[in-house]
Amino acid sequence: MSTQDLVPSPVGPVDVEQAEAALVERYPRLVRIAYLVLPPSLGRNRRVLTAHALVQRSLPRRRVPGPSVPEPRRAEDAVDPGYAYVRGEVLRQALVAGQPLRRFALPRRAQFPPLLPYVWGLRLFPRVGGADELALDQQLSRLSGPGRAAYVLRGLERQGDPEVLRVLAAAGVDDPASALAEADALDTLTALAGPAAGADGDYSATGPASRVVPGGSGERVGEQAGPGRGRGSGHGPGTADVPTGGPGTADSPTGGPGRADSPTGGLGPLGTGSGPGPLGTGSGLGPLGTGSGPGPLGAGGGYGPLGAGRAGRVSGAALLESDEFDPCALQARPTDLMRRRQHGRAAAVAVAALVVCGMLLGLPGDGWGRNGAAAPSYARNPAAEAALDPGAVKRVPPGAWPGSTRQDFSVWPARGGLTGDGTLLRRALAVWARPGLSVRSSATPGTPVGPPMGPPQLLFAGVVDGARVVLFHDGLRVVRYAEPTGGAAGAALDFARTDGADTVGSAALVVSRTSGNVRYLTAPWVREAAVRDLLAPAKEPWPLARDAYGVTEPLPSPAEAKGCARWNTLQVRDGSGLRLLTDLGELAPARLLWGSPAAPVDATGHEAREAWSRTACRLTAVRAHGVRSVNAWRFARQQLPEGAGRGTWLCTRAETWRGTGGRVLAQFLVPSAKVPAALAARSEGSPACGVRDPRVLAGVLWQAPSGGWYVLAAGSPEFTALEVSGGVKGRSHGPVLAVRAEAGARADLDGTLEDGSRRRALR
Repeated sequence: MSTQDLVPSPVGPVDVEQAEAALVERYPRLVRIAYLVLPPSLGRNRRVLTAHALVQRSLPRRRVPGPSVPEPRRAEDAVDPGYAYVRGEVLRQALVAGQPLRRFALPRRAQFPPLLPYVWGLRLFPRVGGADELALDQQLSRLSGPGRAAYVLRGLERQGDPEVLRVLAAAGVDDPASALAEADALDTLTALAGPAAGADGDYSATGPASRVVPGGSGERVGEQAGPGRGRGSGHGPGTADVPTGGPGTADSPTGGPGRADSPTGGLGPLGTGSGPGPLGTGSGLGPLGTGSGPGPLGAGGGYGPLGAGRAGRVSGAALLESDEFDPCALQARPTDLMRRRQHGRAAAVAVAALVVCGMLLGLPGDGWGRNGAAAPSYARNPAAEAALDPGAVKRVPPGAWPGSTRQDFSVWPARGGLTGDGTLLRRALAVWARPGLSVRSSATPGTPVGPPMGPPQLLFAGVVDGARVVLFHDGLRVVRYAEPTGGAAGAALDFARTDGADTVGSAALVVSRTSGNVRYLTAPWVREAAVRDLLAPAKEPWPLARDAYGVTEPLPSPAEAKGCARWNTLQVRDGSGLRLLTDLGELAPARLLWGSPAAPVDATGHEAREAWSRTACRLTAVRAHGVRSVNAWRFARQQLPEGAGRGTWLCTRAETWRGTGGRVLAQFLVPSAKVPAALAARSEGSPACGVRDPRVLAGVLWQAPSGGWYVLAAGSPEFTALEVSGGVKGRSHGPVLAVRAEAGARADLDGTLEDGSRRRALR
């Protein structure tokens, strides 16, 4: 089988049984290949275990298909298909295991220590070799993973250079030629270090498949048979394709006496005789021919594995077959016994501590069973325990609010059908203080989510939309706890900051939000509740029914809607008038206002509803931002060029419960009532358009009905002059400006105030 393309096989498919048979039959050689390719920096014990693990994970999961038309067979296509596939998988995994772990890269399985085989209490490593094996191991450690793979394929597998390149490419090597060059460099280094200095002219071995030619350059001799590859033998004149033979030629691995290109000299199955030769010739006997003539693989009389003489050294190819690199013939030594004893004692103490803690947590009264989804207790403080005692929860009588000097959440009575359920209240307080991992928690920006500082006030406890809902107030926050009626699993916990709430700010709270609908719990002083669509200012509001506890019927929430086809608001009537509230995805609805920042009023009048109908969809920009109120203010009117009518400039400011992080939107309205407002500028954290700094300046690029373009700008009444620069230049006296421009023009806008100071546009 050719390794030009391992998967799929160019010769034919590879069955799982065929690959398994090849793995079992040649398991020691495959493990040796993996051991040699793995980086020595892993340590011998881990290299041994990793090599076995890689080979054992190399079987295909299913039959590997081949091409419909097999490619022509080559001379090297004698390798067993199953063995070639398994060997390729071993090389691929060994190369991956040698790659370092990177911070942002997904680690591969081969880069982790193997789970199996696993050895407990012992360190395994191959037998210790000699100085030659140690030197070769050090030289291999300097090579890259692909370089070691190329060296092993040539030296251990007797692969030719073209086939080495194909195997490396199939194993995922990006640059097989560089890997082969590394192997060549190691061969050349070994060859140059080969001649041993001595009076008798002895020489050491060259690389596994190289020789030194005059001039010092290494030249590849040829291939030798490896596992699954046929071997040749015979006598007679050798040729370039004859592995063994009689009197050899220049390309014969073994040949006749005295040939300069013959690896061994002499006659016989493996060659004996006399005469000079680069791989050792002369008289003597040995497995690959020995003798007394000078040669790179030994000289002088004597016996040796590769024809080494008195001072000969074994070649790198033969060293790869030594016991030093055999991970199947192992030695065992114990691990650090003292450290193992210390770790055992520490593990025993940890297990005992876990058992004791588990027993203590499971005792009645201290566990989490009666606390629902709450986490285990973390303190035994009297004040903290009093805050979590359902019997200590504050309950305001229903008749307290009419005679109170203040109307806010502090005078809300405890309402709902489950106000007397101590078990539910205990769970709600426990989850509030210690929310478990299964609790879905949310909080508005700037709202602390810690436990209560003392016993909180109970506002509501009852069943709403298939869930048990509890509302608490601790003076700073409103906390909503909800759990399914079927149990405490899937509990929800919501926090909203409500400190400083007045009569209107405490007029309603969201008690339930399901299926795109919302239910409100209204204050006891709310006399009527209705629904008004902001996008339909001429449409009358429709009544919203409430139950005995003040919980409204469900109405579609704009915070849950995907589009902006309608914007339903809650209109309530208290003792002093109508209020307009909108849901922005939080527990406390936001109040909608209209007018100058110094004296805004509720947006219930005709002019306010007309303006809000064109700006309501912009409220999505302040959704879930801890908004307390949103005020829209018409700060300027402007006569449009070319007699196109009169435009309106609005400033919308959203104030938050935390006092910071307010958002400002400057919008421009064309004369047509059906066209929504155009966003001119936006800013966050700016005091513009607020009580502290009501001044605002904004501009837009507007297209007239004739097709011409103009830069329109307007400021609040405090501006005496406006000026644009940059792509468009112009100046006006007064708080409005209109300058002809080109489509897509960009300009800088600033203005002059009454005191002579300059102010830039809102941004």
